[in-house]
Amino acid sequence: MSLVPYTTVSATLQWIWATSYSSAVYKTKGDRMSGTGHRRIIIGDVHGHYNGLMTLLDAIAPGKQDRVYFLGDLIDRGPDSAHVVSFVQHSNYTCLLGNHEQLMMDAFPNGRPFTPALQAWLYSGGRATLASYGDTGVLLEHLNWMKTLPTHLDLDDIWLVHAGVHPLLPIEAQSTQEFCWIRDEFHSTSKPYFPDKLIITGHTITFTLPKVAPGELAQGHGWLDIDTGAYHPKSGWLTGLDISNRLVYQVNVFTEAQRVLQLDEVITRIEPAQVLAHRQTLLNRI
Repeated sequence: MSLVPYTTVSATLQWIWATSYSSAVYKTKGDRMSGTGHRRIIIGDVHGHYNGLMTLLDAIAPGKQDRVYFLGDLIDRGPDSAHVVSFVQHSNYTCLLGNHEQLMMDAFPNGRPFTPALQAWLYSGGRATLASYGDTGVLLEHLNWMKTLPTHLDLDDIWLVHAGVHPLLPIEAQSTQEFCWIRDEFHSTSKPYFPDKLIITGHTITFTLPKVAPGELAQGHGWLDIDTGAYHPKSGWLTGLDISNRLVYQVNVFTEAQRVLQLDEVITRIEPAQVLAHRQTLLNRI
């Protein structure tokens, strides 16, 4: 698949238009199939960093019986979104819907560009994604694939979702808006949403939460955030979590550094009051 420069983005759009188109670290119960050696591996937001993803998967070395789950946001901001989507689409891995996939789908309803949503997507990192498509037929194929992505996945003792859940609403009352976009209401909850499940998310870069350093994971009451900001110049860390063995694999997409850590070594715990106070501090700086 060839890449196209930014200068051809408008031409690409014209072609598409014309062709109709808890305070303690959770102890999970382990893999339900652990007797056969299966691992459950969860990958944070990739954001178009194909080479970093390949390096990360080489380090993790998933076996045929392992289960690999992507939390969404395969695309945008990084240089190789089309390659990332093609790889995940044609793998045996599971991918959830992220807010950036939703932005891309909103930009091309029925396969045609929709200007207001298109501008929002381009502003949010979509320009790099669009430039990564040398074949607009592949772009349309990827859009159709994105429409099939689930918003969440229940794995018994862990529950996967891109952004989180609204703490005051039952699951059946929630939508893509909550599952793909929520932040503060979820992170500031003082009570786990599920009494017997750990919610694992991406979406919010962990170092934007209080007292979390770049590359660290963030844990609150009933949730664990593993989006360590692969695209962000202050971090660059792409994270894969082997929840079965409580190992964290990380690759830095800028420096090519790699590391494997025990989960307990790399977690910073978040209290609800910290989230709200931290957010207010950020707002006061604007």
